[in-house]
Amino acid sequence: MPPVKALVTGASGFVGQHLVAHLRDCGDEVVPTDRSDGGPDLLDAEGFATLVAEVRPNVVYHLAGQADVGRSWSAPVETLRANVEGTYNVLAAARTANVDRVVTVTSADIYGLVAPEDLPLTESAPIRPVSPYAASKAAADVVALQAHLGFDQHVVRARSFNHLGPGQSDRFVCSALAARIADNERSGETEVRVGNLSARRDFTDVRDVVRAYRLLAEHGRPGEAYNVCSGTSTSVQEVMDRLLSMAGHEMHLSIDPELFRPVDLVELRGDPSRINDDTGWTPDLSLDATLKNLLDDWRRQLSTAD
Repeated sequence: MPPVKALVTGASGFVGQHLVAHLRDCGDEVVPTDRSDGGPDLLDAEGFATLVAEVRPNVVYHLAGQADVGRSWSAPVETLRANVEGTYNVLAAARTANVDRVVTVTSADIYGLVAPEDLPLTESAPIRPVSPYAASKAAADVVALQAHLGFDQHVVRARSFNHLGPGQSDRFVCSALAARIADNERSGETEVRVGNLSARRDFTDVRDVVRAYRLLAEHGRPGEAYNVCSGTSTSVQEVMDRLLSMAGHEMHLSIDPELFRPVDLVELRGDPSRINDDTGWTPDLSLDATLKNLLDDWRRQLSTAD
């Protein structure tokens, strides 16, 4: 895709920062917007429409929203409004401003309760969300589909499986484990608190994920949904073992019941065939390389915090 003008919502977030950097590396003109930096709230339909009309982007990448699964249990209405109403407002603003295409980002959590025989999940798998977060993302995915079917809007729906990398909040499992190990290295502590280690997830480096988003903007079929995933699953236990092997001194695990979710899916693993066929995308970075980058990033953050 030749350089274009792109508007990125949620640009100050973990994925947003990586996407902005990747788009600029590709030569795109990028306009970042984020509520935390003074941008309009997604629930401010008029304010967001004004922004899109002024920017006049060729592509909108919609990443903003409430992304904390755990928090969604205690704030379900806030989560639903941010992720569903917010997505509707972004799509409506893009239609009014005649934006060429929109990439909406939801989550593999929308697939919800799956049996081993359902794996790997294709985009045609039924949607059975478990958490309020997953329900909000499922609804946002349907809103995006309706925008295509009802308004003939060029919308591509990215369904992202678990991703990780430098800069990720410790509210997410791999980053939380890396942060605890890095903190122990500084303090000399040997205990690492952990929750459910048996869950298996399909992990991809965030830098590979944002490459996928740009390729979907270029090659994705309007109205189509795409799994953004590696096609393999890894247990949290294996992630923990790999991180411990990189630690500066020997550590041991301590099970903390407070770290368990009300409901935790046994395994999520996707089929990346569609995105591979339509865009040529495959992940480049290995899980070991990503975990090392993540651990080094936490070491850096904690050292500069002193």
